[in-house]
Amino acid sequence: MEASPSGPVVNESPMAAPRAITPELLDGFDEASIADLAQRLDDDDYPTAFEGLSDWHLMRALAIHRPELARPYVHLVDQEPFDED
Repeated sequence: MEASPSGPVVNESPMAAPRAITPELLDGFDEASIADLAQRLDDDDYPTAFEGLSDWHLMRALAIHRPELARPYVHLVDQEPFDED
């Protein structure tokens, strides 16, 4: 997967194979590309649930490995505690 001028290429097509979350992929993110990812997650308008889940995992990895970029969007990966009973 190649990086574009505005950041890493993410979800090239609806039928694209799942991408591996690599250090190189995470390093390719900047403020503009993480904002695009956050907007997709916020819009939640994916052709399949798997694409949304893939973006969620990517944002979660960014929150762990690039917290300085992900801090404004951490609400997109926070999970509310719940009672299973």
